[in-house]
Amino acid sequence: MAKQSVDLLHGDIKTGLLRFATPLFLGQVFQQLYNMVDALVVGNFVGENALAAVTSTGSLIFLLVGFFGGAYSGVGVVIARCYGAGEEKQVSRAVGTAVSATLISGAALTLIGVTLSPLILRWMDTPTEVLADAVAYMRVYFFGVLFNVLYNSAVGIFQATGDSKRPLYYLIISSATNTVLDLLFVGVFQMGVSGAALATILAQGLSAALAFFRLSRAEGAWRVSLKGLCLDKPLLKEMLRIGIPSGINSSVIAFANVIVQSSVNSFGPAAMAGNGAFNKLDGFSFIPITAFAAATTTFVSQNIGARQFDRVKQGARFSLVFSCGCAAVIGVVFFLLAPQLIGLFGKSPGAVTAGVLRTRICTPFYLLLAGSHGIAAVCRGAGYSKVPMFIMLGTWCVFRVSYIAVVNYFFHNIILVFAAYPITWAMSTALFVWYYQKSRWLERIQQQEPVREMVQAGD
Repeated sequence: MAKQSVDLLHGDIKTGLLRFATPLFLGQVFQQLYNMVDALVVGNFVGENALAAVTSTGSLIFLLVGFFGGAYSGVGVVIARCYGAGEEKQVSRAVGTAVSATLISGAALTLIGVTLSPLILRWMDTPTEVLADAVAYMRVYFFGVLFNVLYNSAVGIFQATGDSKRPLYYLIISSATNTVLDLLFVGVFQMGVSGAALATILAQGLSAALAFFRLSRAEGAWRVSLKGLCLDKPLLKEMLRIGIPSGINSSVIAFANVIVQSSVNSFGPAAMAGNGAFNKLDGFSFIPITAFAAATTTFVSQNIGARQFDRVKQGARFSLVFSCGCAAVIGVVFFLLAPQLIGLFGKSPGAVTAGVLRTRICTPFYLLLAGSHGIAAVCRGAGYSKVPMFIMLGTWCVFRVSYIAVVNYFFHNIILVFAAYPITWAMSTALFVWYYQKSRWLERIQQQEPVREMVQAGD
């Protein structure tokens, strides 16, 4: 076992989950700071239109990157199960398969992002005064998107084997680098939004290089080497079986958010900037919940691989209670401090008003969002990734898009647009709770074959 790893298979469940989740939490803090720096620097050094360009591209970036990011969850689940079962050969081949698939998908994503970004931004009704900057930011970002997917693949390998600390170290270095380069490229060299995107991809490249340098020198079965690269069909099939529904889930949610962003765009640059500022804060505020969800997926996967089903049930229960409690506290704090927090991104009265409005409509319902994320994490760790896909496809995509279309046609009221989020969170949480209580998901897992028979890793 790696020196930095947390043992999720033995000992106190609460302590193990918290120890594993804490570096994930801190890493996501730096990831969000990483993302927020572009908005803060551009908003203060360039202006409102540039801020709108950078922040409004977030939904589109997540749409294109989200599928691959979601699909990587299948990588983590398979590696974690093999690791929990003590099958070193399968761990090694799973890692080689994951890296090979990442290189292929990263090249495809670069081509798609650079080629289609301008077209999609026009479909989103991006205002003329914002469009040129948005296209420039997106094209530079996607020229370096391979660094992003490589780093995410490395993080999946580290986390699947219980190591959540090293990704944190690399993110701290990368975040500091991004901040310095943002200030240099945008503040000193006056490179505008292109400078902000360039700073991001260079910093991501550094984090990917550090992560793979360490993986190439790992002493366990998860070591990465050119010789170990492969595409093991049974393992790849299992990764895709679990990962593709998660990727589709991420993409359809992002698609729905693109539709919402398109609706917000119709209210002008100030609404775009305010909504974008909230999106940056939203990603930051919900870090404890997403970090704990990631920890839960790994915990569930490893313990299923080890056939320790009592620990799976206890860990899932603790995760849900802890996540919902954190979300309730965060919602209250951000509701009360909304004007001050939104004001960090610029002093435009219209942008601040829109951002505060979005904050106070959504944050009281963070508890519901935490419930959905928590149960979805358990489902993915258990290999039931289709369940979150169908629930979120129906509520966060189909219903949300339909709701936005009706609201825009009859009312064109930004308050009703923002209300789409808590309404759909409530629907998804109700469905997840029903599934969790009625589906007998754990009993069905116990009837499955162990990893040794389930995945034949090229034997």
